[in-house]
Amino acid sequence: MIRRRDFVAGTGLAALGACAAGSGVGRAAAPRWAPFRDALAIDGLGGVQLPFFAQLKADQIAAELRNARLSGLTAALHDMGPFGRFWLNDAAFEAVKGRIADSKATIAAHPETLLLVEKTADLERAHREKRLGVIFTFQGTEPLGEDSDRITSFRQLGLRVMQLTHNRRNLVGDGCMEPGNAGLSNYGHEVVERLNAEKIVVDLAHGGQRTIREGIAASRAPMLIGHAGCRALADLPRNVADAELRALADRGGAVGIIFWPYLRTDTQPMAIDLIRHIEHAIRICGEDHVGIGTDTGISPIERTPEFEQTNRQMIAEMVESEIFAKGRPPDLYTFIPDLNMTNRFEVLGAKLSARGHPDARIGKILGGNFARVMRDVWG
Repeated sequence: MIRRRDFVAGTGLAALGACAAGSGVGRAAAPRWAPFRDALAIDGLGGVQLPFFAQLKADQIAAELRNARLSGLTAALHDMGPFGRFWLNDAAFEAVKGRIADSKATIAAHPETLLLVEKTADLERAHREKRLGVIFTFQGTEPLGEDSDRITSFRQLGLRVMQLTHNRRNLVGDGCMEPGNAGLSNYGHEVVERLNAEKIVVDLAHGGQRTIREGIAASRAPMLIGHAGCRALADLPRNVADAELRALADRGGAVGIIFWPYLRTDTQPMAIDLIRHIEHAIRICGEDHVGIGTDTGISPIERTPEFEQTNRQMIAEMVESEIFAKGRPPDLYTFIPDLNMTNRFEVLGAKLSARGHPDARIGKILGGNFARVMRDVWG
């Protein structure tokens, strides 16, 4: 079986090689949103492949860093945590500490391009200095095991956002692929309380419907649903229903619209589908509560024959495991093909502008709303 993390890393490294060779995939010539240079652009999950830098050749590292600069992103949430199984021992705890240490070393080795974000002022500094801010997150609380005191330790290591669940059930609550929809556990309530106390942003992406609803009610601080779609447009477990979107907005949170095939139930989503989900979320939540969470790397994907073959195998396995429904086409991509460039946020801004969205609203969607949530939580 192809593990998604390994597949994403492998395709990302292949893309770096292509970009370094001058394939022309990297940056869209037009259209561009003129105010983008002044905007705080934040990706709710994505960024550069920090844990894999040790595997890269010099030209690949140069390409990845160049793409980080060309993206124009102020910051992105970078996942440090393992997921995909129950992790009933301390293996997840130890793995995460190693990934954080390796990622910090990579950031320190490239201070001209990368900046670890630990406070609100770091977001402003990253924007001012045209560096990519790195925000550490976990996609699930597995590294905690049964010990919520570890939240304090992880904050000291730089963690600033924590997603409660991934697709499956953990000790905190049910993920979106669990049929039982059991919601937040007693331990989950304890974890949310500790995250609030440590000023770590609670992220409810991948949660089951009850887990999301009960997580929103439990948190005393604004939350993120960092990368998801709108269930009213695509009735899939991975997406969020209008009631939960409204509740999130009522508590000051923000949802990031994902670039994955969850935006449609049939064919491959394109930029127009992404925009439809953004516009629906605006209607339900208001323009102050919508952002972008691509769940993709910054470097564009070079769609080589090798990539296409491996991608088809991964999609088939995801259909088999019911992450994607049976009947979906075999050539789905976990990115938006007509936004497959480094400056996708800038291009998306232009597309939103062409549909009549004012500049102030676009700035909020591309990152201003996420920055506000982080500011509210971090202080």
